[in-house]
Amino acid sequence: MLGAPAFGKDLVFVGGGHSHALALRMLAMRPLAGLRITLVSPASHTPYSGMLPGLVAGHYSFEQTHIDLARLCQWAGVRFIAGEATAIDPQARRLALADRPDIEYDLVSIDIGSQPELDSVPGARAHAVPVKPVAGLWQRWHDLLGRLAALPTGTRHRIALVGGGAGSVELALAMAHRLASEPVNIELWCGAPQILQGYNARARGAAMAALARHGVALTVDARVARVEAGRLLLDDGREAAFDELFWCTGAAAAPWIAASGLPVDERGFLAVTDSLQSTADARVFGAGDIATQLNHPRPKAGVYAVRQAPVLAHNLRAALLGKPLRQHRPQQRFLSLVSLGDRQAAADKGPFSASGHWVWRWKDSIDRQFMARFETLPAHMPRGDWGNVGDQPAQAPCGGCGAKVGADPLARALAELARSFPGSCPPAGTADDTAPVPGSGTTPVVQSLDMLRGLVADPWLMGRIAANHALSDLYASAARPLSALAAITLPFASPPILQRELQQLLAGALREFARVGCLLAGGHSMQGQELNIGFVVNGVAMASDGRFLAKRGLAVGDQLILAKPLGTGVLFAAHMQLAADGRDIGAAIDSMLVSNRLAAELALAHGASAVTDVTGFGLLGHLLEMLGQDRGARLRLADLPLLEGAERHLCEGVRSSMHPANAEARANLVLADSVDESLLQIIFDPQTSGGLLLGVPRERAAKLLDALLANGYPGARVIGEVIAKDAAAPEAVTIC
Repeated sequence: MLGAPAFGKDLVFVGGGHSHALALRMLAMRPLAGLRITLVSPASHTPYSGMLPGLVAGHYSFEQTHIDLARLCQWAGVRFIAGEATAIDPQARRLALADRPDIEYDLVSIDIGSQPELDSVPGARAHAVPVKPVAGLWQRWHDLLGRLAALPTGTRHRIALVGGGAGSVELALAMAHRLASEPVNIELWCGAPQILQGYNARARGAAMAALARHGVALTVDARVARVEAGRLLLDDGREAAFDELFWCTGAAAAPWIAASGLPVDERGFLAVTDSLQSTADARVFGAGDIATQLNHPRPKAGVYAVRQAPVLAHNLRAALLGKPLRQHRPQQRFLSLVSLGDRQAAADKGPFSASGHWVWRWKDSIDRQFMARFETLPAHMPRGDWGNVGDQPAQAPCGGCGAKVGADPLARALAELARSFPGSCPPAGTADDTAPVPGSGTTPVVQSLDMLRGLVADPWLMGRIAANHALSDLYASAARPLSALAAITLPFASPPILQRELQQLLAGALREFARVGCLLAGGHSMQGQELNIGFVVNGVAMASDGRFLAKRGLAVGDQLILAKPLGTGVLFAAHMQLAADGRDIGAAIDSMLVSNRLAAELALAHGASAVTDVTGFGLLGHLLEMLGQDRGARLRLADLPLLEGAERHLCEGVRSSMHPANAEARANLVLADSVDESLLQIIFDPQTSGGLLLGVPRERAAKLLDALLANGYPGARVIGEVIAKDAAAPEAVTIC
């Protein structure tokens, strides 16, 4: 197996909570050979709960308060799946995810936190904004700010919070600090006789003084019996009006935990032993708010989750190796630091209490130290040994179309071989992405083949991207897909792992093929050092008259329209270097999953003169193929649509490993004096599952662009036009 690792077991982390983030980091520092780890989380970023009040108050940025799970997984060699767990079958060792296939595990750990307890009060679910899950709090807060900004001048808004614990007090004070200059009234409704139950009197007094200082109206002994639109109804008959209602009461467990048949406590939280294993299934671990240690029940607080992480990491490793597990003994008391809005905080631990600005600085230091573990990741992981014979690349080869062979070597190889095989190679300059199948009868059939090196760690997404990418060649010819054959190389692994991987890859591909009526007729699979996936695809003309579109045929004056934004190459290069934001990677994946089918149909309907899809050779390489020898083009650099983060990484000097080969086409450019050299690099950036590049007569361009924008291509732009080429000059493209 040439020294390649063989995967034998699947460990799946469900949720990106504090325990899991820390345990992943610990396991990555001492990786287990043969273990494949997967993290399933709904979003690429997970919040650190201790800093969320500071985020709402405006003391921190989003990046300072959220762990980038996609980046952490990239560093740790862990597969990241952006998905939401909806069920678990312990007998089958299968985890169900929303809107995608189930995944299987050998060992699973659950750390999904808690959700709001809304159903005990009629109307709360319909009319309240839940604070939990905390992962969505930032978006809900942003939504509120947007509503406040849209209010007519002079309107006063009433914001109500129902709670009384530390979370509601911190949130009320953070809101009050952030909205100090806004026309709002903030009210905190507490059903207990006092806020901060269980805290000592001095800490409680500091919090009450802060509420008064910030103008937050506190009402205790105010148990809510019912919520109606704009109105709280208390159990003593009182009523209170509100415009916005935030629900900050006790935590509840996700219902699918109890529905699984695994033992739970009286509130539905996963029941675990002191080794953090399910009391009924040693293959299921639980940590954080979702789990209750039956021997040592504790409040649902992040500090306990952080303390569980070392034991969780040790026990997962020990369970896989068949070694003894540790017992976790949670502390009886813990230091609680409560933010008071204006860079002050109160400290509480048993009889000890303190408050003031210095306590906030203390809390800030602790919080920043925690987040620093995920901001500065140790450079302990080998990035791959690519050999040292001859000139080797300075960085690991990119995946997707960033792993292609450059256009010039391929063209030269075919030209050389055409001398020996003239009947089997295309004439120079005539090769296209699709080719007619000889002898296909009265209904011509075209065929294409595309392969991708692994680009994303999620095999279901990788299957979708690869299928979409292969189909794009057909769409660029205005062909309707008929059938496909798969060619897949899987990393060396045990038979169960191989089957799981194949099922995920092919399920992803079939999702794309099924949408367009394309039959996956079969294929071939084998094992190798890394994942490669590709498809041979066949199709017939979309047009009723049997007409196909070609990449050549541009006329002077044609407008050039790009249907999707650029930047996948540089973004995934940055991701490999741990420099990309997980949100930008997620947006790039979303763009790659946008099919070019409808764009091709619109190109046909609006009389496009030439079409190609922008992939590995970059925008310039594919444009040059369209122009041929007798046409030129003028591109407006500022009009190129870009994925978020792409320009920033280009300015930082990040490049895909195929970028240098594509940049050899620079000899074909004429540059205006004002061209931004960093931004210019985007035209050399290799794209995976990129958009169609369309040439259309000037009089039809506006209507085609409007149709694209209205039908799922919000990044579509007119980027330039076709011009006559000076026969005496080699340059074909003018950049302005």
